[in-house]
Amino acid sequence: MDKDVAKRLLAQAGILVVPWRLVTARAFGRDRAATLGLASELGFPVFVKPCNAGSSVGVSKVTSAAELEPALRAALGFDSKVLVEAAVNAREIECAVLGNDEPQASMPAEIIVHHKDGFYSYDAKYVDADGADGKIPADISPELTARVRKLAVDTFRCLELAGMARVDFFLDRQSSALYVNEVNTIPGSPPSACTRRCGKASGVSQKELISRLMTWPSKRRAERRKLKTQI
Repeated sequence: MDKDVAKRLLAQAGILVVPWRLVTARAFGRDRAATLGLASELGFPVFVKPCNAGSSVGVSKVTSAAELEPALRAALGFDSKVLVEAAVNAREIECAVLGNDEPQASMPAEIIVHHKDGFYSYDAKYVDADGADGKIPADISPELTARVRKLAVDTFRCLELAGMARVDFFLDRQSSALYVNEVNTIPGSPPSACTRRCGKASGVSQKELISRLMTWPSKRRAERRKLKTQI
């Protein structure tokens, strides 16, 4: 759930992530001007988001320096750590990953936002019934589909995830660069969410999905019970 730690691990593994700066409540309280300067280094627009929150809670799109401090204060109301991320003109691609030691990626989906916020905000997800659509499978080439699925599994393994997760990507409209935006280890199910339908598009029925999700934790627990707990 910690987006800052996840980004650092992914970057260390050579996986492309959007440039970011970290703001902490302590640093903001100690030297507001210096913190605002750090947060402004990426230029504008940027996105400001709590590190340990989901569903786009506390997320703001900031288009000018005047909007930065209110956005930071709003995000710090939900977490003591906040990310400031460079905005990318990109398509939003999602890919579910299922499994333990041998994870498998679903067919990718694309989120198409219609909401006035201009990004996949909380209101676009949960308030506005027409705020966003999920297109499954995403309208991308077979080669790009393979890239997304491989990178989703690489991300899953890098962060040592298990069971189920959803990897969210930014596909740069100009350069076609593929960034890992973030990982959702407890994917929700708003009407526009792709998680519920990615499995079906990949040939996995809901019954089979639930059965797998019930089996994998038992296997992990059995493996951990074989480990020594004392010398």
